[in-house]
Amino acid sequence: VQLQASGGGLVQSGGSLRLSCAASARTSTNYAISWFRQAPGKEREFVAAVSWSGSRTHYNDSVKGRSTISRDNDKNTVYLQMNSLKPEDTAVYYCAASATYVDYPVVNERQVDYWGQGTQVTVSS
Repeated sequence: VQLQASGGGLVQSGGSLRLSCAASARTSTNYAISWFRQAPGKEREFVAAVSWSGSRTHYNDSVKGRSTISRDNDKNTVYLQMNSLKPEDTAVYYCAASATYVDYPVVNERQVDYWGQGTQVTVSS
């Protein structure tokens, strides 16, 4: 699975962004998708995840209520809509796929099989 993240940018506090993660894979491959982020000087942390079917999602408490993860399997794309952005949301955001854990949101990096490149999100105060 190859993952391409996009949609990052510079936004003012309170603004919104929609990140996209486009996956290229054999059609027979099912996978759960997660978003992680890493701020300067900090460890990478889990943000949000969705199961293959899209029926199960999970969020980090820091983004819960402000973000929505969804997927369109016909387009092999997962979206992360982020609203009410805060300066502390500033980070490089990575999408990741798990072909091992498919039916549940993957929140642990050790359960990730594939990583995409990051997309920078910068929120100004």
